Amino acid sequence: MPQSANREGFAALCLRLRGRGITATDLLNAVEQTPRHIFTPSEHASSAWSSRTIPIECGAFMEGVDLATELVDALKLKPSHRVLEIGTGSGFTAAVMARLAERVLTIDRYKTLVTLAQERMDRLSLRNVVVRQADGSSGLQGEGTFDRIVVTAAFPSFPQIYAEQLVSGGMMLAPVVGEDGFARMVKLVKTGSRFERFELFNTPYLPIVQRVAQYL
Repeated sequence: MPQSANREGFAALCLRLRGRGITATDLLNAVEQTPRHIFTPSEHASSAWSSRTIPIECGAFMEGVDLATELVDALKLKPSHRVLEIGTGSGFTAAVMARLAERVLTIDRYKTLVTLAQERMDRLSLRNVVVRQADGSSGLQGEGTFDRIVVTAAFPSFPQIYAEQLVSGGMMLAPVVGEDGFARMVKLVKTGSRFERFELFNTPYLPIVQRVAQYL
């Protein structure tokens, strides 16, 4: 994709985000420094900076850039934060978060997606991202606690097992499927041993699938 198209796509994104009240300079700089076209399949290059979801390998999809940026904005990342992402996908969101946080651990059940995401992190020299193939349906033991957790696959109920891996003052975002069949992004904030829950917005996410994929 020509650099001019990237600049135009980013400028259009900034205008859309401004309309939603998202103007954080550090966040926008992180998005601008993360070339969207690197993460987008070549046949969908013209949609790289659009708000629509884009199909990627293994039957997965990458969020539209508006939603990806909105999620990172909602996390209110700080340079000292350790972040866990469940559902690497293309790796774009992890790459943006890596420019704002101390360390990002991102996992996906598909080996193909993990390999491609790692190649993109290497290409961008993002050394504070760990990409790993793992089953995201039942927690991630042995990794300690995190300041922020973001899930990009819909659970049938809020994944309490991950909530327990938050530090006090930590925040988790996860899509939860309601009785109406729609996924809603839910925010959980931990204070001491107490949790506050907030429903944010409807969101287009695939359901969580158990176990790592053996052939993809």
